[in-house]
Amino acid sequence: MKSIRLSQGIPSPRTIFGAALLSAVSMAAMPAVAAPQSSAAPPWLLSHVGVGAGQIAAPVLERARDLYLQKSAEGKIHNSCYFAMDATRPNEATASPTGGRFYIICEAAHTFRVISSGHGSGRNLKGVADFSNGRACARNFGNAQDSNLTMGGSYITGEAKTSYRGYYQLPGQPDAPLLRTFIQFNGEGETANARARAIGGHPAALVSRVCRKKDPASPYANHDGYVLRGNLVDYSIGRSDGCTSWSPQDARDVIPLMKDNPTTLYIYPESKDIAAVDMALGSGRSPAQAGLYWNSDCMKEIGQPKFWAKQQLEPVIAQWAKDHPPPPPKPAPLCQ
Repeated sequence: MKSIRLSQGIPSPRTIFGAALLSAVSMAAMPAVAAPQSSAAPPWLLSHVGVGAGQIAAPVLERARDLYLQKSAEGKIHNSCYFAMDATRPNEATASPTGGRFYIICEAAHTFRVISSGHGSGRNLKGVADFSNGRACARNFGNAQDSNLTMGGSYITGEAKTSYRGYYQLPGQPDAPLLRTFIQFNGEGETANARARAIGGHPAALVSRVCRKKDPASPYANHDGYVLRGNLVDYSIGRSDGCTSWSPQDARDVIPLMKDNPTTLYIYPESKDIAAVDMALGSGRSPAQAGLYWNSDCMKEIGQPKFWAKQQLEPVIAQWAKDHPPPPPKPAPLCQ
């Protein structure tokens, strides 16, 4: 049976960016392509700086570019592209009027693209601590294990792992397996536990409401000859478990740029940014009035951001897990 890989291969160009992307993928894989030597961003890139739709805020670009130049100078990466994410912006579809918030920047190819990406859902430990996030805007951030929160800061992309997630049915076609690629992120400083938290990037797709179907000929069958079968769910404008998730369509463009070719990803905001914004709001000033940056639409929705440090939150989560043990696992029901 032919498998469908939602995260591999470059589709035919869908937009003007498509042709440039094909060139960028080739250039990104060439170690000979040198990183920019100047710390000053080129004029063509500066034309994309701003807080409007499809633009990148100045502090986000500055930090993302500084990280890329630093890791390139250290010889840790040789990719001609780098990435940034502004998690203070709303999570909207790539084609929406507000654009996205995940940035693909390939300076050698003079390409800049913004796409959608999900943020961490957080959790609501009822009666103990509520650090959950809404679908559109993130209020809570943090680096605690099992918190499902997004952590801002510096990352380098790591190895890729493709795994079978279950079969799904397409109208008029045989069942197909969902093979989803996960790109591990490696962090430093407050993001240093990214690997322990299994933080990375992947397509926002899963198979839900699964049942067990007898198919011993399948390469994905278990020892009893069963495979999982369910409904394919695209949660591109939903939330993640703390990872950076892209629409399956966008993932086909992004993953080849970083697979087997590490590069940098900078996610805004860091804990220091949240602390500065909190201080400004506490003194009756908006972030802009204090010379700080936070997307104004999301600021109106969340009221005030909050950072949950792992030293603070991990003991709470551990105690909650101890007090609320999960039920014993049971197999999925048989398909009808």
